[in-house]
Amino acid sequence: MDTLSWLSALLLGLVEGLTEFLPVSSTGHLIVASELMGLRGEKMEVFNIFIQAGAILAVCWEYRAKLIATFAGILSDTVAQRFVINICVAFFPFAVLGLTFKKLGITTLLFKPLPVALAFIIGGIIILFAERWYTKRTTRADARMIDSVDDLTWKDALKLGLAQCAALIPGTSRSAATIIGGLFFGLTRKCATEFSFFLAIPTLMGATVYALWSSRHILSTADVPLFSVGFIAAFVSAFVVVRWLIRFVSTHDFSVFAWYRMVFGVVIIATAQMGLVRWA
Repeated sequence: MDTLSWLSALLLGLVEGLTEFLPVSSTGHLIVASELMGLRGEKMEVFNIFIQAGAILAVCWEYRAKLIATFAGILSDTVAQRFVINICVAFFPFAVLGLTFKKLGITTLLFKPLPVALAFIIGGIIILFAERWYTKRTTRADARMIDSVDDLTWKDALKLGLAQCAALIPGTSRSAATIIGGLFFGLTRKCATEFSFFLAIPTLMGATVYALWSSRHILSTADVPLFSVGFIAAFVSAFVVVRWLIRFVSTHDFSVFAWYRMVFGVVIIATAQMGLVRWA
């Protein structure tokens, strides 16, 4: 962490914000970016998790009307109550498995560029397959598509929560796992994307609080300025991406992200095989 500069904090914050809500894995990008900058260690891991809170704040601000209405009607509005229950149900599997993987050290073993590259490539292939399946399904006359997060049942939410658990493998992408799972489960692209946004709030905020608490012994007030730079950069860039993505999915599919993932993964593996980069 001593080698983290103002510029490095800014760049990592931008990487986090630009990739958090796209199906390309922000964690994977942060692992690769940190490795290229020579930034390693427990405090760097905490930094990379903390700046996710900046991206989440962007979602909270963009959907503040929806969130305020939900909290205001949680005691009387059945739609608000169902929405909150669905988010809790979807969050539960990830929380349980996430803590289990953390205690067993499974995820840590995969937090390296080459395993991330493989996850990028495999994830890209799955996205292409999902898009072909989704296109065939939507052309059927009897197809029933869920177009609003308010129309989801708790069973839909549970399936989406289980899909999100795939993101415990670094490089998979939490957004991709949730969104692509949504396409398989009958959600429209817009609905799946928005639910991914909302599900990110407890998921990433929980991860941030857990990381800060469990690593409090290595943190100090001297870390606040650089952490703040990354946080703000993530907030601004994520805010732009959230607004853009909702417009994008209304007229495009996710194939471009699939090809990007595969090219990115191949580049990492190729540079390692040719000895151009000595990935840890």
